[in-house]
Amino acid sequence: MAGIIYMFVKAPPKWFNNKTANSILLLQMGFRSYDNSTLMKIALFFAKAGAFVFGSGLAIVPFLHSGVVIENKWLTEQKFVDAVAVAMIPPGPVVIPVGFIGYLVAGFPGALVAALATFLPCYLFTVTFAPSFKKIAQNKSIKAFVDVITAAVVGALVGEVGVIASRSIFDIPTTLIAIATIFALLYIKKIQGPYIIVAAAVVGVFIKLIL
Repeated sequence: MAGIIYMFVKAPPKWFNNKTANSILLLQMGFRSYDNSTLMKIALFFAKAGAFVFGSGLAIVPFLHSGVVIENKWLTEQKFVDAVAVAMIPPGPVVIPVGFIGYLVAGFPGALVAALATFLPCYLFTVTFAPSFKKIAQNKSIKAFVDVITAAVVGALVGEVGVIASRSIFDIPTTLIAIATIFALLYIKKIQGPYIIVAAAVVGVFIKLIL
């Protein structure tokens, strides 16, 4: 083993360039040592999140903050906010933020467990109640339940905005960027979210270089 390592350092093959080495190093970081009990805690927590959080993917953020930062202390406040922000940039399903947080806690195994645990309750609910959907949909009690859940989701989204805003808007530049973003979303109907994100990122880098 020592000879192989020294060979790659002293006289590496042509195919083993810097990019390959960086990729292997990144992959090894994803499979760093972790505790099985941690994976079990991740599975239980994210299964609970998937079972009891209704609405869009954003509605799950306050619940995640409470469990990841406050209860289990897996991530710090800043790391959590950064994780949510970075995970929201690429297009894709709501599993991206969940998987990214799981990765930060326990590498690739943590990401896989978090993603599967989050979607398992939803899958089971769908398979169980889908055959009776038409009957259930006409039930007045179910309709009342859905109405209340819809209102609760709005509150959860407001809470999610509060969680991220209280930790991301902390000075004049970030306040101005937030105000400009709200204005753009409300009054510039044709502009799309990704363009706003890119513009805000460019402005943030520019301000950082100046200050």
